[in-house]
Amino acid sequence: MPLCAVPGCANPGVHLFPKDPTLKKKWEKAIRRKNFVATQHSRLCRNHFQESDYVGESAYTGHPQICKFLKKGTVPSIFPWSTQVSTTPTSRTSRYMKRSRRILDFIQPSVEESVPEPSSSAEIEISTIEGPIEDFTPKTVSVSTQCGSSFGILSLEAMRGNPQAIHFYTGLEKYEKFMLVLDTLSPMCNNLNYRGSKVINVCIGDQLLITLIKLRRYMPDFELAFLFGISQTTVANIFVTWINFMYEIWSLINIWPSKELVQYYMPESFKRGFPNTRIIVDTTEIPITRPGNPVAQQVTFSSYKHQNTVKAMIGATPGGLISYVSECYGGSVSDRQIIERSKLINMCDSGDSIMADRGFNVQDIFASRDITINIPMFLKGKTQLPGVRIIQDRKLASKRVHIERIIGLAKSYKILKSELSPYHVPLASRILFVCAMACNFRESIMK
Repeated sequence: MPLCAVPGCANPGVHLFPKDPTLKKKWEKAIRRKNFVATQHSRLCRNHFQESDYVGESAYTGHPQICKFLKKGTVPSIFPWSTQVSTTPTSRTSRYMKRSRRILDFIQPSVEESVPEPSSSAEIEISTIEGPIEDFTPKTVSVSTQCGSSFGILSLEAMRGNPQAIHFYTGLEKYEKFMLVLDTLSPMCNNLNYRGSKVINVCIGDQLLITLIKLRRYMPDFELAFLFGISQTTVANIFVTWINFMYEIWSLINIWPSKELVQYYMPESFKRGFPNTRIIVDTTEIPITRPGNPVAQQVTFSSYKHQNTVKAMIGATPGGLISYVSECYGGSVSDRQIIERSKLINMCDSGDSIMADRGFNVQDIFASRDITINIPMFLKGKTQLPGVRIIQDRKLASKRVHIERIIGLAKSYKILKSELSPYHVPLASRILFVCAMACNFRESIMK
Protein backbone atom coordinates (compact mmCIF):
# COMPACT_ATOMS: atom_id res chain seq x y z
CA MET A 1 0.00 0.00 0.00
CA PRO A 2 1.38 3.48 -0.85
CA LEU A 3 2.54 5.64 2.02
CA CYS A 4 0.86 8.86 3.10
CA ALA A 5 1.68 11.80 0.81
CA VAL A 6 2.13 14.27 3.70
CA PRO A 7 5.84 15.23 4.13
CA GLY A 8 7.39 13.44 7.12
CA CYS A 9 4.47 11.01 7.57
CA ALA A 10 5.38 7.31 7.21
CA ASN A 11 1.91 5.82 7.82
CA PRO A 12 0.16 3.75 5.13
CA GLY A 13 -2.14 5.84 2.96
CA VAL A 14 -5.86 5.06 3.17
CA HIS A 15 -7.88 7.83 1.54
CA LEU A 16 -7.43 8.47 -2.17
CA PHE A 17 -7.36 12.05 -3.43
CA PRO A 18 -10.83 13.19 -4.64
CA LYS A 19 -11.65 13.23 -8.34
CA ASP A 20 -13.22 16.68 -8.13
CA PRO A 21 -10.46 19.05 -9.45
CA THR A 22 -11.39 21.87 -7.06
CA LEU A 23 -11.43 19.65 -3.96
CA LYS A 24 -8.28 17.89 -5.17
CA LYS A 25 -6.48 21.26 -5.38
CA LYS A 26 -7.50 21.99 -1.78
CA TRP A 27 -6.00 18.67 -0.62
CA GLU A 28 -2.75 19.34 -2.50
CA LYS A 29 -2.51 22.82 -0.99
CA ALA A 30 -3.29 21.58 2.52
CA ILE A 31 -0.37 19.12 2.68
CA ARG A 32 2.16 21.87 1.78
CA ARG A 33 4.24 19.70 -0.51
CA LYS A 34 6.16 21.83 -3.04
CA ASN A 35 5.31 21.21 -6.72
CA PHE A 36 3.19 18.19 -5.75
CA VAL A 37 0.55 16.88 -8.16
CA ALA A 38 -1.56 13.98 -6.90
CA THR A 39 -1.81 10.87 -9.04
CA GLN A 40 -4.35 8.08 -8.98
CA HIS A 41 -2.18 6.26 -6.43
CA SER A 42 -1.65 9.19 -4.01
CA ARG A 43 -3.22 8.71 -0.60
CA LEU A 44 -3.49 10.23 2.88
CA CYS A 45 -3.70 8.40 6.19
CA ARG A 46 -6.47 8.82 8.80
CA ASN A 47 -4.21 10.82 11.17
CA HIS A 48 -4.79 14.00 9.15
CA PHE A 49 -8.58 14.01 9.53
CA GLN A 50 -10.78 14.80 12.50
CA GLU A 51 -13.47 12.47 13.79
CA SER A 52 -16.11 14.90 12.65
CA ASP A 53 -14.86 14.51 9.06
CA TYR A 54 -16.19 10.92 8.91
CA VAL A 55 -19.73 9.72 8.31
CA GLY A 56 -21.23 8.57 11.62
CA GLU A 57 -24.30 6.28 11.53
CA SER A 58 -25.37 4.59 8.35
CA ALA A 59 -28.37 6.19 6.66
CA TYR A 60 -29.79 2.77 5.94
CA THR A 61 -29.22 0.77 9.15
CA GLY A 62 -28.92 3.54 11.77
CA HIS A 63 -25.84 1.83 13.26
CA PRO A 64 -22.18 2.98 13.21
CA GLN A 65 -20.40 1.92 10.07
CA ILE A 66 -17.65 -0.66 10.21
CA CYS A 67 -15.64 1.05 7.42
CA LYS A 68 -15.02 4.78 7.81
CA PHE A 69 -16.01 7.03 4.91
CA LEU A 70 -15.20 10.73 4.61
CA LYS A 71 -17.98 13.26 4.25
CA LYS A 72 -18.32 15.11 0.96
CA GLY A 73 -16.15 18.22 0.69
CA THR A 74 -13.85 17.22 3.58
CA VAL A 75 -10.33 18.71 3.57
CA PRO A 76 -7.46 17.35 5.76
CA SER A 77 -6.66 19.67 8.63
CA ILE A 78 -4.39 17.87 11.13
CA PHE A 79 -0.68 18.37 10.37
CA PRO A 80 2.50 18.92 12.44
CA TRP A 81 2.56 22.58 11.42
CA SER A 82 -1.10 23.20 12.23
CA THR A 83 -0.59 22.90 16.01
CA GLN A 84 -1.53 26.22 17.52
CA VAL A 85 1.32 27.57 19.65
CA SER A 86 1.20 31.14 20.82
CA THR A 87 4.25 33.08 19.59
CA THR A 88 3.16 36.57 20.53
CA PRO A 89 5.70 38.74 22.37
CA THR A 90 3.38 38.90 25.39
CA SER A 91 3.22 35.12 25.85
CA ARG A 92 6.97 34.73 25.30
CA THR A 93 7.63 37.48 27.81
CA SER A 94 5.37 35.89 30.39
CA ARG A 95 7.04 32.50 29.96
CA TYR A 96 10.46 34.12 30.30
CA MET A 97 9.37 35.94 33.48
CA LYS A 98 8.12 32.67 34.96
CA ARG A 99 11.43 30.96 34.22
CA SER A 100 13.33 33.92 35.66
CA ARG A 101 11.28 33.81 38.87
CA ARG A 102 12.00 30.10 39.25
CA ILE A 103 15.73 30.79 38.86
CA LEU A 104 15.52 33.64 41.37
CA ASP A 105 13.68 31.39 43.86
CA PHE A 106 16.47 28.84 43.45
CA ILE A 107 19.44 31.17 43.83
CA GLN A 108 17.95 33.36 46.59
CA PRO A 109 17.65 31.68 50.03
CA SER A 110 14.68 33.79 51.17
CA VAL A 111 12.65 36.73 50.00
CA GLU A 112 12.67 38.40 53.42
CA GLU A 113 16.42 38.96 53.39
CA SER A 114 17.47 42.58 53.44
CA VAL A 115 18.36 44.08 50.09
CA PRO A 116 21.42 46.38 50.08
CA GLU A 117 20.76 49.96 49.08
CA PRO A 118 22.01 51.00 45.65
CA SER A 119 25.09 53.18 45.47
CA SER A 120 24.66 56.93 45.16
CA SER A 121 26.28 56.93 41.72
CA ALA A 122 23.63 54.66 40.19
CA GLU A 123 21.17 56.84 38.32
CA ILE A 124 18.33 54.31 38.32
CA GLU A 125 15.01 54.02 40.06
CA ILE A 126 14.14 50.72 41.71
CA SER A 127 10.50 50.06 42.45
CA THR A 128 9.37 48.40 45.65
CA ILE A 129 7.87 44.91 45.67
CA GLU A 130 4.24 44.87 46.66
CA GLY A 131 2.38 41.63 47.29
CA PRO A 132 3.63 38.07 46.75
CA ILE A 133 6.55 37.38 44.45
CA GLU A 134 4.24 35.82 41.82
CA ASP A 135 2.74 39.27 41.15
CA PHE A 136 6.08 41.05 40.91
CA THR A 137 6.04 43.70 38.17
CA PRO A 138 8.60 46.53 38.15
CA LYS A 139 6.94 49.92 38.04
CA THR A 140 9.92 51.57 36.37
CA VAL A 141 11.66 49.81 33.50
CA SER A 142 14.79 51.24 31.94
CA VAL A 143 17.85 50.05 30.08
CA SER A 144 19.91 50.13 33.25
CA THR A 145 17.51 48.06 35.35
CA GLN A 146 16.99 45.43 32.68
CA CYS A 147 20.71 44.85 32.19
CA GLY A 148 20.83 42.83 35.38
CA SER A 149 18.36 40.25 34.10
CA SER A 150 20.84 38.01 32.30
CA PHE A 151 22.29 35.02 34.14
CA GLY A 152 25.59 34.79 32.26
CA ILE A 153 29.11 35.49 33.45
CA LEU A 154 29.42 38.80 31.60
CA SER A 155 27.04 41.77 31.50
CA LEU A 156 27.12 45.54 31.20
CA GLU A 157 26.32 46.00 34.88
CA ALA A 158 29.24 43.75 35.86
CA MET A 159 31.61 46.00 33.87
CA ARG A 160 30.13 49.29 35.03
CA GLY A 161 32.91 50.21 37.45
CA ASN A 162 35.76 48.67 35.45
CA PRO A 163 37.01 51.01 32.69
CA GLN A 164 39.84 48.60 31.82
CA ALA A 165 37.29 45.88 31.01
CA ILE A 166 35.16 48.34 29.01
CA HIS A 167 38.19 49.35 26.95
CA PHE A 168 39.40 45.77 26.50
CA TYR A 169 36.08 44.42 25.28
CA THR A 170 34.62 47.42 23.40
CA GLY A 171 37.50 49.79 22.53
CA LEU A 172 35.74 52.66 24.34
CA GLU A 173 37.48 54.35 27.24
CA LYS A 174 34.86 54.11 29.99
CA TYR A 175 31.28 53.26 30.88
CA GLU A 176 30.06 56.82 30.25
CA LYS A 177 31.42 56.68 26.69
CA PHE A 178 29.59 53.39 26.17
CA MET A 179 26.34 54.99 27.32
CA LEU A 180 26.99 57.92 24.97
CA VAL A 181 27.20 55.50 22.04
CA LEU A 182 23.99 53.84 23.22
CA ASP A 183 22.27 57.24 23.46
CA THR A 184 23.04 57.95 19.78
CA LEU A 185 21.03 54.81 18.93
CA SER A 186 18.10 55.55 21.25
CA PRO A 187 15.13 55.36 21.28
CA MET A 188 15.10 53.44 17.95
CA CYS A 189 17.01 50.53 19.50
CA ASN A 190 13.96 49.67 21.64
CA ASN A 191 11.91 48.71 18.57
CA LEU A 192 14.23 46.63 16.42
CA ASN A 193 13.15 44.30 13.64
CA TYR A 194 15.43 41.36 14.34
CA ARG A 195 16.80 39.16 11.61
CA GLY A 196 15.46 36.13 13.47
CA SER A 197 12.99 35.93 16.33
CA LYS A 198 12.60 38.84 18.74
CA VAL A 199 15.21 38.84 21.53
CA ILE A 200 13.55 39.31 24.92
CA ASN A 201 16.03 37.68 27.32
CA VAL A 202 18.91 40.15 26.69
CA CYS A 203 18.61 43.83 27.54
CA ILE A 204 19.43 46.56 25.01
CA GLY A 205 22.70 47.50 26.74
CA ASP A 206 23.93 43.92 26.70
CA GLN A 207 22.96 43.54 23.04
CA LEU A 208 25.16 46.52 22.13
CA LEU A 209 27.89 45.07 24.36
CA ILE A 210 27.71 41.72 22.53
CA THR A 211 28.00 43.52 19.18
CA LEU A 212 31.02 45.58 20.23
CA ILE A 213 32.74 42.56 21.79
CA LYS A 214 32.23 40.67 18.55
CA LEU A 215 33.82 43.55 16.63
CA ARG A 216 36.63 44.17 19.11
CA ARG A 217 37.66 40.60 20.02
CA TYR A 218 35.96 38.63 17.20
CA MET A 219 34.99 35.88 19.64
CA PRO A 220 33.19 32.80 18.32
CA ASP A 221 29.45 32.75 18.84
CA PHE A 222 29.82 29.82 21.25
CA GLU A 223 32.13 31.80 23.54
CA LEU A 224 29.81 34.83 23.60
CA ALA A 225 26.82 32.57 24.19
CA PHE A 226 28.59 30.99 27.18
CA LEU A 227 29.64 34.36 28.64
CA PHE A 228 26.15 35.87 28.41
CA GLY A 229 24.15 32.73 29.17
CA ILE A 230 22.27 32.65 25.86
CA SER A 231 22.21 30.49 22.74
CA GLN A 232 24.54 30.77 19.76
CA THR A 233 21.54 31.48 17.53
CA THR A 234 20.66 34.47 19.72
CA VAL A 235 24.23 35.80 19.48
CA ALA A 236 24.20 35.58 15.67
CA ASN A 237 20.74 37.16 15.57
CA ILE A 238 21.85 40.08 17.78
CA PHE A 239 25.09 40.72 15.87
CA VAL A 240 23.59 40.80 12.37
CA THR A 241 20.60 42.87 13.51
CA TRP A 242 22.70 45.45 15.35
CA ILE A 243 25.31 45.81 12.59
CA ASN A 244 22.56 46.63 10.10
CA PHE A 245 20.79 48.88 12.62
CA MET A 246 23.93 50.83 13.60
CA TYR A 247 24.86 51.30 9.96
CA GLU A 248 21.39 52.56 9.03
CA ILE A 249 21.33 55.06 11.92
CA TRP A 250 24.92 56.32 11.74
CA SER A 251 24.90 56.59 7.95
CA LEU A 252 22.27 59.30 8.35
CA ILE A 253 24.90 61.46 10.06
CA ASN A 254 26.83 63.75 7.74
CA ILE A 255 30.42 62.99 8.79
CA TRP A 256 31.86 65.15 5.99
CA PRO A 257 32.80 68.41 7.79
CA SER A 258 32.74 71.80 6.11
CA LYS A 259 35.93 73.45 4.90
CA GLU A 260 35.77 75.96 7.77
CA LEU A 261 35.64 73.18 10.39
CA VAL A 262 38.57 71.37 8.76
CA GLN A 263 40.60 74.58 8.83
CA TYR A 264 39.60 75.31 12.45
CA TYR A 265 40.75 71.92 13.79
CA MET A 266 43.77 71.60 11.48
CA PRO A 267 47.11 71.18 13.34
CA GLU A 268 49.64 73.97 12.99
CA SER A 269 52.08 71.74 11.08
CA PHE A 270 49.45 71.23 8.37
CA LYS A 271 48.67 74.94 8.24
CA ARG A 272 52.33 75.72 7.59
CA GLY A 273 53.03 73.08 4.96
CA PHE A 274 49.72 71.89 3.50
CA PRO A 275 47.01 74.45 4.35
CA ASN A 276 44.53 73.37 1.66
CA THR A 277 44.37 69.71 2.72
CA ARG A 278 40.74 68.61 2.97
CA ILE A 279 41.21 64.88 3.45
CA ILE A 280 43.93 62.24 3.75
CA VAL A 281 43.05 58.95 2.07
CA ASP A 282 44.46 55.45 1.98
CA THR A 283 43.17 51.96 1.28
CA THR A 284 43.01 49.01 3.63
CA GLU A 285 42.33 45.34 3.08
CA ILE A 286 40.33 42.91 5.22
CA PRO A 287 41.16 39.19 4.87
CA ILE A 288 38.30 36.84 4.09
CA THR A 289 37.87 33.09 3.92
CA ARG A 290 38.74 31.75 0.49
CA PRO A 291 35.51 31.57 -1.56
CA GLY A 292 34.50 28.33 -3.20
CA ASN A 293 33.51 30.01 -6.46
CA PRO A 294 36.55 30.28 -8.80
CA VAL A 295 35.36 33.65 -10.13
CA ALA A 296 35.02 34.99 -6.58
CA GLN A 297 38.51 33.68 -5.79
CA GLN A 298 39.94 35.61 -8.73
CA VAL A 299 38.07 38.82 -7.91
CA THR A 300 39.03 38.83 -4.23
CA PHE A 301 42.65 37.69 -4.51
CA SER A 302 45.06 40.47 -3.55
CA SER A 303 48.49 40.41 -5.18
CA TYR A 304 49.72 42.69 -2.37
CA LYS A 305 48.51 40.56 0.56
CA HIS A 306 48.80 37.25 -1.34
CA GLN A 307 45.42 36.10 -0.05
CA ASN A 308 41.72 36.70 -0.58
CA THR A 309 40.62 40.07 0.76
CA VAL A 310 38.08 42.85 0.43
CA LYS A 311 39.45 46.35 -0.12
CA ALA A 312 38.10 49.76 0.91
CA MET A 313 39.25 53.36 1.14
CA ILE A 314 39.24 55.37 4.37
CA GLY A 315 39.65 59.14 4.53
CA ALA A 316 40.29 61.39 7.52
CA THR A 317 40.64 65.10 8.10
CA PRO A 318 43.98 66.56 9.24
CA GLY A 319 42.44 66.83 12.70
CA GLY A 320 41.94 63.04 12.91
CA LEU A 321 38.20 62.65 12.19
CA ILE A 322 37.25 59.77 9.89
CA SER A 323 35.17 61.60 7.32
CA TYR A 324 34.87 59.08 4.49
CA VAL A 325 34.52 55.30 4.28
CA SER A 326 33.97 53.69 0.89
CA GLU A 327 32.21 50.46 0.08
CA CYS A 328 34.24 47.24 0.16
CA TYR A 329 35.37 45.75 -3.17
CA GLY A 330 37.24 42.62 -4.18
CA GLY A 331 40.92 42.58 -3.22
CA SER A 332 42.02 42.67 -6.87
CA VAL A 333 40.63 46.20 -7.38
CA SER A 334 43.12 49.04 -7.83
CA ASP A 335 43.25 52.31 -5.90
CA ARG A 336 42.27 54.22 -9.04
CA GLN A 337 39.16 52.12 -9.53
CA ILE A 338 38.04 52.82 -5.96
CA ILE A 339 38.58 56.56 -6.49
CA GLU A 340 36.56 56.45 -9.72
CA ARG A 341 33.65 54.81 -7.87
CA SER A 342 33.87 57.17 -4.88
CA LYS A 343 32.01 60.45 -4.33
CA LEU A 344 35.10 62.47 -3.41
CA ILE A 345 35.09 64.46 -6.62
CA ASN A 346 31.63 65.81 -5.75
CA MET A 347 32.33 66.25 -2.04
CA CYS A 348 35.50 68.33 -2.33
CA ASP A 349 35.39 72.02 -3.19
CA SER A 350 37.46 73.93 -5.73
CA GLY A 351 40.95 74.65 -4.40
CA ASP A 352 40.98 71.67 -2.00
CA SER A 353 43.89 69.26 -1.78
CA ILE A 354 43.77 65.49 -1.22
CA MET A 355 46.78 63.87 0.43
CA ALA A 356 47.43 60.28 -0.58
CA ASP A 357 50.03 57.60 -1.26
CA ARG A 358 51.91 57.10 -4.51
CA GLY A 359 49.32 54.58 -5.75
CA PHE A 360 46.68 57.32 -6.06
CA ASN A 361 47.88 58.70 -9.39
CA VAL A 362 44.48 60.24 -10.22
CA GLN A 363 45.31 63.90 -10.95
CA ASP A 364 43.47 63.68 -14.27
CA ILE A 365 40.18 62.81 -12.52
CA PHE A 366 40.21 65.84 -10.20
CA ALA A 367 41.90 68.39 -12.50
CA SER A 368 38.61 69.56 -13.99
CA ARG A 369 37.35 70.53 -10.51
CA ASP A 370 40.56 72.40 -9.55
CA ILE A 371 41.35 69.79 -6.87
CA THR A 372 45.02 68.85 -6.40
CA ILE A 373 46.45 65.49 -5.34
CA ASN A 374 49.44 65.54 -2.99
CA ILE A 375 51.40 62.33 -3.55
CA PRO A 376 55.14 61.51 -3.46
CA MET A 377 57.00 62.19 -6.68
CA PHE A 378 57.82 59.43 -9.17
CA LEU A 379 61.34 58.89 -10.51
CA LYS A 380 60.13 58.95 -14.14
CA GLY A 381 63.31 57.38 -15.50
CA LYS A 382 65.65 59.33 -13.21
CA THR A 383 68.18 57.54 -11.04
CA GLN A 384 67.73 59.94 -8.12
CA LEU A 385 65.28 62.61 -7.02
CA PRO A 386 66.41 66.20 -6.41
CA GLY A 387 67.26 66.99 -2.80
CA VAL A 388 64.52 69.62 -2.53
CA ARG A 389 61.92 67.12 -3.69
CA ILE A 390 63.17 64.48 -1.24
CA ILE A 391 62.71 66.92 1.65
CA GLN A 392 59.21 67.77 0.38
CA ASP A 393 58.30 64.08 0.15
CA ARG A 394 59.56 63.51 3.71
CA LYS A 395 57.32 66.30 4.99
CA LEU A 396 54.43 64.82 3.06
CA ALA A 397 55.06 61.35 4.50
CA SER A 398 55.23 62.74 8.05
CA LYS A 399 51.72 64.16 7.62
CA ARG A 400 50.26 61.28 5.66
CA VAL A 401 51.23 58.87 8.46
CA HIS A 402 48.16 60.10 10.38
CA ILE A 403 45.85 58.08 8.16
CA GLU A 404 48.01 55.01 8.80
CA ARG A 405 47.55 55.54 12.53
CA ILE A 406 43.80 55.98 12.13
CA ILE A 407 43.52 52.79 10.09
CA GLY A 408 45.62 51.07 12.75
CA LEU A 409 43.16 52.31 15.38
CA ALA A 410 40.25 50.95 13.34
CA LYS A 411 42.02 47.60 13.05
CA SER A 412 42.24 47.38 16.82
CA TYR A 413 38.82 45.83 16.20
CA LYS A 414 40.06 42.34 15.44
CA ILE A 415 37.21 41.54 13.09
CA LEU A 416 39.05 43.69 10.51
CA LYS A 417 42.29 41.71 10.95
CA SER A 418 40.89 38.18 11.13
CA GLU A 419 39.51 36.22 8.21
CA LEU A 420 35.87 37.15 7.75
CA SER A 421 33.64 34.09 7.58
CA PRO A 422 31.43 33.66 4.50
CA TYR A 423 28.50 34.52 6.76
CA HIS A 424 29.97 37.98 7.50
CA VAL A 425 31.50 38.85 4.10
CA PRO A 426 28.23 40.35 2.75
CA LEU A 427 28.29 42.69 5.79
CA ALA A 428 31.93 43.76 5.26
CA SER A 429 31.10 47.32 4.15
CA ARG A 430 28.77 47.85 7.10
CA ILE A 431 31.17 46.28 9.59
CA LEU A 432 33.99 48.57 8.42
CA PHE A 433 31.75 51.64 8.65
CA VAL A 434 30.60 50.77 12.19
CA CYS A 435 34.20 50.21 13.33
CA ALA A 436 35.22 53.56 11.80
CA MET A 437 32.37 55.35 13.55
CA ALA A 438 33.35 53.71 16.84
CA CYS A 439 36.83 55.17 16.35
CA ASN A 440 35.30 58.64 15.99
CA PHE A 441 34.01 58.29 19.57
CA ARG A 442 37.59 57.90 20.81
CA GLU A 443 39.18 60.92 22.48
CA SER A 444 42.52 60.58 20.64
CA ILE A 445 44.17 58.58 17.90
CA MET A 446 47.22 57.62 19.95
CA LYS A 447 47.94 57.34 23.64
